[in-house]
Amino acid sequence: MPAAPVSSLLALQQCLMSYPNHSSSTSFTLIGIPGLEDAQFWIAFPFCTMYFMAVLGNITLLLVIRLDPSLHLPMYYFLSMLAAIDLVLTTSTIPKLLSIFWFQSHEINFEGCVSQMFFIHSFSTAESGVLVTMAFDRYLAICKPLRYSAILTGPTIAKLGLVAVVRGIAIVTPLTCMVTSLSYCGPHIIHHSYCEHMSVVKLACGDTRLNSIYGIMAATIMVASDSILITVSYMLILREVIGLSSREARLKSFGTCGSHIGVIMLFYTPGLFSFYTQRWGQNIPAHIHILMADLYLLVPPMLNPLIYGMRTKPIRERVLSLLWQKEIQSQS
Repeated sequence: MPAAPVSSLLALQQCLMSYPNHSSSTSFTLIGIPGLEDAQFWIAFPFCTMYFMAVLGNITLLLVIRLDPSLHLPMYYFLSMLAAIDLVLTTSTIPKLLSIFWFQSHEINFEGCVSQMFFIHSFSTAESGVLVTMAFDRYLAICKPLRYSAILTGPTIAKLGLVAVVRGIAIVTPLTCMVTSLSYCGPHIIHHSYCEHMSVVKLACGDTRLNSIYGIMAATIMVASDSILITVSYMLILREVIGLSSREARLKSFGTCGSHIGVIMLFYTPGLFSFYTQRWGQNIPAHIHILMADLYLLVPPMLNPLIYGMRTKPIRERVLSLLWQKEIQSQS
């Protein structure tokens, strides 16, 4: 996993250097939430709260899994990957968004805009890949328990995580390079809170059909393939769980899988709504679309640690024990 951020930065740098026609003086203006400009100052407070909870929750999840040897298992390693990706997604967008809402800092230079777009889309794709590996993990744990440890070894887990990140980079890098090759000769005003791909492409004055076609095909194929793999995994899991003789075992299996299904719904539903609305949702008010796009990068990262923390007993007990120890130390 450590090589993934380095490779993503190298891929991004290569795209930016390949097209030197965009000078460092080129900049865009991010509107924020069109139609709600007067309310943005107050909207920033719940956004800031959600961002703080997302960062705190995911860092806590990473530390708890790192410090507790009993949690050094495949399921928790995949949770660590999910938490790390969520931290990248929120941190690449929310600080700038808050500066727009509170300090009227609307300007973003070309390199910063392209970098933000690259990290949003590549790590969103990577998160989808990690959700697939988590579904595979649950399938092995429930349907192939005797082979679970033999299949999901440490090197295999690392390779699965690396593949998820590299796939995201491989899909988004051509998209980023195509964006850097476009000419932007009109008003550089992005009607969005961050540099979403189509919001940037709409500012170009040349032919952008290739960008649109590639973006739609890449997103549709990625989401369709990942959704099919996840659905198949859970159909096999459901068949296996229904066949269990113990009611307690069935409830435990459903509880474990329920957390994952909840995370999947939180990730895909607003993401697909935002993606397709950007292209064909002309009848949907702009502020609704932009709010959904903003919440897509906030709500899942905020709720993922809470869902797993509340539904996963070892993590919940470990967090509570740490809090209890701190309380005893402060009283003494």
